[in-house]
Amino acid sequence: MEKKDLPASDNRMSASAPAPVTGKLGVLTPGLGAVATTFIAGVESVRRGLSKPIGSLTQMATIRLGKRTDNRAPLIKDFVPLADLNDIVYGAWDPIPDDAYTAAKKAGVLEDRDLEPIADFLKSIRPMPAVFDNAYVTRIHGSNVKQGKTKRDLAEQLRQDIRDFKAKNKLDRLVIVWCASTEVFIRPGPQHATIEQFEKAMERNDDAIAPSMLYAYAALMEGIPFANGAPNLCVDTLAMQQLALDRGVPISGKDFKTGQTWLKTVIAPALKARMLGLAGWYSTNILGNRDGEVLDDPASFKTKEESKLSVLHTILQPELYPDLYKDFCHVVRINYYPPRGDNKEGWDNIDIVGWLNYPMQIKVNFLCRDSILAAPIVLDLALFSDFAQRAGMKGIQEWLSFYYKSPMAAPGLQPEHDLFIQQTKLKNTLRHLMGEDQITHLGLEYYA
Repeated sequence: MEKKDLPASDNRMSASAPAPVTGKLGVLTPGLGAVATTFIAGVESVRRGLSKPIGSLTQMATIRLGKRTDNRAPLIKDFVPLADLNDIVYGAWDPIPDDAYTAAKKAGVLEDRDLEPIADFLKSIRPMPAVFDNAYVTRIHGSNVKQGKTKRDLAEQLRQDIRDFKAKNKLDRLVIVWCASTEVFIRPGPQHATIEQFEKAMERNDDAIAPSMLYAYAALMEGIPFANGAPNLCVDTLAMQQLALDRGVPISGKDFKTGQTWLKTVIAPALKARMLGLAGWYSTNILGNRDGEVLDDPASFKTKEESKLSVLHTILQPELYPDLYKDFCHVVRINYYPPRGDNKEGWDNIDIVGWLNYPMQIKVNFLCRDSILAAPIVLDLALFSDFAQRAGMKGIQEWLSFYYKSPMAAPGLQPEHDLFIQQTKLKNTLRHLMGEDQITHLGLEYYA
């Protein structure tokens, strides 16, 4: 049976010794708003020695190698051949024509003390015209938008942008990380089943083909890894998954795991580990940035809600533990509140059940900075996606689930949501690719 006829779950990722890092890496972001500008400004600040890359595993985390008694725990960046921060070149698309400095000022995430020392650098980054349609993100209006007769035409314009950006900046490699807004909810349909059907749907301007899908298609056709930081359907379709395998390109997604959901993937595994029951989990957010404005539209919120709601059910497995988790109530709300800006506040009320059915509660009030938490995720996904491609990995990168609210998995497989299992999977993947033994934490040295 030919490879293309294999079920998706049988399409194993091939891997080899990672190719060395050479030349420059281009990082392209659809979206030059709060997340992208915070990412770019932060990396530039680190490059100039003005700050530390706090929140980035690739830059600050260590990885244990061998037995505990070996005392081998290098930084990940010293163990794995990752692109150097000084070799990154930035580019972006956005429907709003503001340069990165102006966009960062409007986003209101970073203060002048962080922006002014790198103002000239940020002003040099101007977004390319975006593929954008107000029908998919109703609360944003922009003038920096591509025109084309068909969606296929628009995708080809994106491919040309990619080629031009690579040539102009003399880049060796590229990655694309989606940093733009949440689109309206779209269910997978026949248009997304095969690449042939997808291309025909583009040519007839089918409504089921959203702008984010055109970016994913363009990236994969150009052989560029694609990481989806929003809950959009985007690259998470059978057509795009098969195209990624056929083109030998890593893909990952979806929706950056930053604030409230990140804490859910910490607390829920703890409840399950102790076999404590859950009666209900109520989550609400107030957020005032562009993302909050977009999510104020019910159609876009539906996309985000689907992403956020999937976490608890998958972790707690009520089908295996009906006495503890059957029919628990899970409610998620997001409220647009402009005065809060990028400083999101998340409230969680968790009703748990203990010994002899006695009720208890956990209350969480997380005052976080959305883009501050997302920016190092963009960096890590860019570097790890580039590394995966140099290691010959292709298709869905489950080992990057650590970074996503709604991780991608092959059809028929449940994604892993437990943050600690995700972290173990990530580090063991790095050990495997670099020829080191897996860490099982068995403690067998006691019996040697």
